Amino acid sequence: MATTIEPTRSTRNQTAHRRFHTLTGVQVLGTGAFTPANVVRNEDLSELGFDADWIVQRTGIHERRHALPDEVTSDLAFQAAIRCLEASDIAIGDIDLILVGTVTPDRPMPSTACILQQKLGSNAPAFDVNAACSGFVYTLATGAQFVKTGHSERVLVVGADLMSRIVNPADKKTYPLFGDGAGAVLLGPGSKEQGLLSYMMGADGDGAGMLYIPAGGSEEPVNAAAIEANRQFMHMDGRAVFKWAIRTVSDAIRETLHHAGKSIDDVDALVLHQANIRIIDAVIDELELNPAKAIVNVEQYGNTSAGSIPLALAEAHQQGRIDRGDLVLMCGFGAGLTWGTALLRW
Repeated sequence: MATTIEPTRSTRNQTAHRRFHTLTGVQVLGTGAFTPANVVRNEDLSELGFDADWIVQRTGIHERRHALPDEVTSDLAFQAAIRCLEASDIAIGDIDLILVGTVTPDRPMPSTACILQQKLGSNAPAFDVNAACSGFVYTLATGAQFVKTGHSERVLVVGADLMSRIVNPADKKTYPLFGDGAGAVLLGPGSKEQGLLSYMMGADGDGAGMLYIPAGGSEEPVNAAAIEANRQFMHMDGRAVFKWAIRTVSDAIRETLHHAGKSIDDVDALVLHQANIRIIDAVIDELELNPAKAIVNVEQYGNTSAGSIPLALAEAHQQGRIDRGDLVLMCGFGAGLTWGTALLRW
């Protein structure tokens, strides 16, 4: 008999389960990003009964992008990947592994990475990683390990999500937070000074009930009753996730820096998951980071889940805010509950 995930408060000692690692000899060869052309402003949502002022005050979001009905996750991933390959001056045929972090796959199977492989005209192995809003950090660490072991020379790492497809449009407090977007990085062998100076990935299933989709899996296949009850949409305990995120992110970042023997002053750019400006600001204050070093675009795109960090990375890189040799600190956090931090020498 299937068991239903109930919202809980995590009581597990997360610190005891953290493992920090170093993975150098890997470099970022290029970046790319893509968002749909369809801009949904707060003013557009206010016409549907949403409070535009509340959205800005509580989240910092002014607009987000929503995919058109004929656009799917692999389409956004494809556009981000093409831009990444062009920026890297690498041919599609040179890619020997494709990884996609996503919680909104085109279909339950095959993987979105396989669909992306077909659209790119590649024959590389391909698979998905599902760690929700932590998905890009998880996928980046996975790709870096394939490069480090010599299994792959050119690894395409994509984070892409169409959150507008899984959020209930009638949920006034949740629907405005999310948008659609994708970002990509290309990894290859680098010097011993380059790569992940310190990284960790964490998970706490005790908090699975804080952020989840009830129907659509083997526990509760989608049927008429589930749709009638809106159980195909995401359910979130926003207040609990907010408090957990601030506490977890600040601690994880401090420990990641400590493992690398670095201080917050050594960081050239901080790229947090773009979930909410209040979370970002709270972490900046807690860490006593120079706000000018924080890469923030949540006001334009909202929360794009696994697309969030690589989208911000690509924009910052293209704007010249991230350059070769810089120390870039990333942290993703979300459903699972999962979190991941990475201190990357660009």
